[in-house]
Amino acid sequence: MPRFFIEVAYKGTNYAGFQKQDNANTIQSEVEKALVTYFRQPFELTGSSRTDAGVHARQNFFHFDADLPQLLAADLAKPAYHLNAILPADIVIKSIKPVGEAAHSRFDAKSRTYKYSIYQFKDPFLKELAYYYPYKADITILNLLAGELQKHTDFESFSKRNTQVHTFNCHIYTSEWSQQNDLMVYTVTANRFLRGMVKAMVGTMLRSAAKSEPLLHIKDVLTSKDTTRADFAIPSHGLCLLEVSY
Repeated sequence: MPRFFIEVAYKGTNYAGFQKQDNANTIQSEVEKALVTYFRQPFELTGSSRTDAGVHARQNFFHFDADLPQLLAADLAKPAYHLNAILPADIVIKSIKPVGEAAHSRFDAKSRTYKYSIYQFKDPFLKELAYYYPYKADITILNLLAGELQKHTDFESFSKRNTQVHTFNCHIYTSEWSQQNDLMVYTVTANRFLRGMVKAMVGTMLRSAAKSEPLLHIKDVLTSKDTTRADFAIPSHGLCLLEVSY
């Protein structure tokens, strides 16, 4: 049966996450509902990256199998246009593309890129898209810490508990802070991420930067392999999935 990738973007404020859940409104449930409404048949979507409640995405993917004339046509812009008319304003389908029957939106991804945005002066227009952090934050120190993270591969300390994974090893390709107008932005690319990992890294960097020996502190957290040493307590709305690369 033909397989298709759907590229989506969304503002996650009003959703309980990306993946479908019982008794909760999610990105997947809204996209499946739109597909059923338009094509009048059930769909089973597989997602490329799970984002938590409140997290946003500039790019994420689903794949699905379907034998439909509308999707086998050369121009897939028409079904995308109609599906966007059905979807809520905070979710958009950017494209629908045919792929090989063995293609997998999750397992074929080579890397994912996230950003976490912080603002330090009160701004009502940023409150759902970035973390208001009105404390001292030295971007030079934060970049030293970001560079230290890139030297490591075992991120057990930065994984939420009760996560069903076989390994805590991740390879970070880029890890850096930058000043983008009124925002301080942390950008990180890796081959994979553990559950809660980006938030834990950002929270721990912010806490470490306030210590007298910031590098020593973050190294201690990393080598401890103890999730209680990391700081997960920063809000989800500052986090955005930027890109999934295949």
